[in-house]
Amino acid sequence: MQPFDVILVLTHTPDLECAKTIAKCLLAEQLAACINIGAPVVSVYEWESAIHETQEIPLVIKTTQAQQERLVERLVTLHPYDLPEALVVPASGGYAPYLDWVRHHTTMGLE
Repeated sequence: MQPFDVILVLTHTPDLECAKTIAKCLLAEQLAACINIGAPVVSVYEWESAIHETQEIPLVIKTTQAQQERLVERLVTLHPYDLPEALVVPASGGYAPYLDWVRHHTTMGLE
């Protein structure tokens, strides 16, 4: 594996139940090793020529580059938004045993 092959995928959902559903599906399909569901945040954004202010639930999804495309495709399928957020952030380092754990739990589905 490459030293920077672990990535984070960031997204927001409209509510806690949606966040849990997405998290459980991605884990069950071995597309992610761990997903953090955060406290509600207020998102302010422009959509369809109007400014919106919405409470959303953030998700931080830990996976690998090898699963990135499949995970993002599945996330978009599961997500209720017309244009779901899916931002990929490379992990530039970290605790080696944890990074190995992420790799192990996301590569089992690739074997």
